[in-house]
Amino acid sequence: MYALVDCNNFYASCERVFRPDLNGKPVVVLSNNDGCVIARSNESKALGIPMGAAAFKFQKLFDEHQVAVFSTNFVLYGDMSMRVMTILAEMAPEIEIYSIDEAFLRFDGFELHDLEKYGREIERKVYKSTGIPISIGFAPTKALAKVANKIAKKFSERTRNVYVIDTEEKRIKALKWLKVEDVWGIGRQYTKKFQVKKIVTAFDFVSLSDDYVRHEMSVVGLRLKKDLEGEETLDLEVRKPKQAIATTRSFENMYTDFEDIKERVASFAIKCSEKLRKQHTHCNSVMVFIHSNGFRKDLPQYYKNIVVKTEFPTHAANDIIRYAVLGLRTIFKQGIPYKKAGVIVGDLTPEGEKQYTLFSVENPKLDPLMKSIDRINTRLGTNKVKFACQDLGRTWKMRQEKLSPRFTTQLNEVIEIHID
Repeated sequence: MYALVDCNNFYASCERVFRPDLNGKPVVVLSNNDGCVIARSNESKALGIPMGAAAFKFQKLFDEHQVAVFSTNFVLYGDMSMRVMTILAEMAPEIEIYSIDEAFLRFDGFELHDLEKYGREIERKVYKSTGIPISIGFAPTKALAKVANKIAKKFSERTRNVYVIDTEEKRIKALKWLKVEDVWGIGRQYTKKFQVKKIVTAFDFVSLSDDYVRHEMSVVGLRLKKDLEGEETLDLEVRKPKQAIATTRSFENMYTDFEDIKERVASFAIKCSEKLRKQHTHCNSVMVFIHSNGFRKDLPQYYKNIVVKTEFPTHAANDIIRYAVLGLRTIFKQGIPYKKAGVIVGDLTPEGEKQYTLFSVENPKLDPLMKSIDRINTRLGTNKVKFACQDLGRTWKMRQEKLSPRFTTQLNEVIEIHID
């Protein structure tokens, strides 16, 4: 049996853990630079606030209904996620962390166990230890576990956040209830095709012939169909090193000066190099992109990217900055107000494997230098050691006007309790 564990309204729930006065009240969390809504509590959903809503357009509604608005606090959310996943790993033989707020568990050898009872035990332990509410769906396959989780969450009062699909009757009933657009792995384009053929529910989907599904959705769609039929085709995935690493940001303001954007791109390159070293890999290509403000149709629009191949595999910040700035010079266009830029390092290879060309030369001092910088920044705090290209006299940061404290990772921001 598989289980899908999903943290309910995760970002909003993280904020409520340290603000219990917000329980039962509408909460939303905004994206980078406080741009749009990326997380909502159930109360916010009931007010009609859509996912992706531009914050400035809904400010009046926020004020009228006293919606608690927070900037994204990824440090807090990441730490809370780690705490939840650690508990889940202790309570299941195998785990696949699917996202920051979801995980698949596999329970081989639990045939004689009461999984609904055990699910409630998991739910209680996670909530007692972290304050994060979760929903759990059990089923014979991963796709059906997704369906079971939707039922557990949708009918939380009846299921008490745990639902088990363990009979053929339950499987069929669940598939007849689930809309085809809500099936895991069926996107918008497939939904449009299916609706033309009056395929409305997940049960309609699995009633299609194998040949038709394979023709329309390839072998991936066929595996999904078999999984929904109760035939196990999707196994837990082993976490692999990332094949590409990206650091991208929208700017707080629009910039037209090359030096301003160069500083940002250099900082993104440094962040990518840190991530490469953390997972012990090198990159063999560096992509740089710049975007104008797509929401300002009254301004010139420009979108451009370029991929620069490195002379040799590297994870040194100096090298990646050099390639990133070279790419930026190539695609930069004067007179454009830029709103976003990013650096993506790709063609990753293991740290211990390097293939040089005949004339490539690597500075042997860079590797120990990077290790020293990483040690200092780990011990004393992020960005204690900076590169000159980052412009030490200037501080760049996202607009996060409603950022909550990092309660669990910064001692000087730990929650305070006042006793009268």
